[in-house]
Amino acid sequence: MHFLSDALQNYIADHSETEPELLRALTRETHLKVIQPRMITGHYQGRVLSMLSKLIRPKHILEIGTYTGYSALCLAEGLHPEGQLHTIEINEELEDIQRRYFDQSPYGGKIIPHIGNALELVPKMDLKFDLVFIDAGKTDYDAHFENAIKKVRSGGIILSDNVLWSGKVVDKAPASDKATIALQAYNQKLVRDPRVETVILPVRDGLTLSRVR
Repeated sequence: MHFLSDALQNYIADHSETEPELLRALTRETHLKVIQPRMITGHYQGRVLSMLSKLIRPKHILEIGTYTGYSALCLAEGLHPEGQLHTIEINEELEDIQRRYFDQSPYGGKIIPHIGNALELVPKMDLKFDLVFIDAGKTDYDAHFENAIKKVRSGGIILSDNVLWSGKVVDKAPASDKATIALQAYNQKLVRDPRVETVILPVRDGLTLSRVR
């Protein structure tokens, strides 16, 4: 489902910050070599993530769902000079492409990749995060959020991707559509949760920004 026409989406991208060449190369390689390349963040949303990170200037970032590393590289652009980004991916087959592109960037030494289940890894992290980006299995969003909020400082930001789910969240979902049902419940939870103040941004497939009170 397209919320905006292709022409308008192209106009928005053309009148936003230019996509860095390293990220263009990563996009090309992802489409050539990786299953489900549409999962990559992409130019416009990547520039949004970069801008949000630069506004926050986080010292510690947590990303849940690395994929091929595009969003991690975007978020790293706003890191505090002494900052670090911890990114977790459950699919170990993507580790090589992630590392190659991290090492080609100016942020390679600041990005710390983890391979494994974020639901197990995050509770063990002895850090307070300023910015969290959740972009993993949709049925686990609530559990990821609950783990993350315990690790986020007051005033920190939790971003959640794909919350509009191609527009399916506005319709009654069949019982078999576990992802849509989970996202509908997640969206309802965040807007009612007194621990955060939340807005949904209609960026690409929906990006929720939740500020921890």
